[in-house]
Amino acid sequence: MRNFLILFTICFSILATQPAFAKRHKGIEFLNSGTVLPTNLPFSEAVRVDNTIYLSGQIGILPGTLTLAPGGIEAESRQTMENIKTSLNANGYNMSNLVKCTVLLADMSEWNTFNDIYRTYFSDKYPARSAIGANGLALGAKVEVECIAAIE
Repeated sequence: MRNFLILFTICFSILATQPAFAKRHKGIEFLNSGTVLPTNLPFSEAVRVDNTIYLSGQIGILPGTLTLAPGGIEAESRQTMENIKTSLNANGYNMSNLVKCTVLLADMSEWNTFNDIYRTYFSDKYPARSAIGANGLALGAKVEVECIAAIE
């Protein structure tokens, strides 16, 4: 009888914690709109956790392809920012919802050129940001930007 009570207590404890566990993870969605990135890539375009969306890094590819926009850092920077905007819009967010961006540049001497384009996508409120020099970005890209957005 004692062993039965111990087993019953363990089973009851496990079953009682299941609904709480499910509730904690209910707010996670893996998003792949197909508006920018091909949907067959081994990562999600974005992941929404409650009211926060985490965007995978975007490079300056032409939407639906794996072809970089021709024209160097200016064209890639503009296309990267357009891709971020498109991905946000497809998932119910916009550029004003961005709270953090991480910029990776293949050549840090192109930081000013990127900045000139980046600033045109925001009004007076800019997300927090980091910029890092990186070697070997996907597809030989000159710039990659990953972002976090939030809605109140």
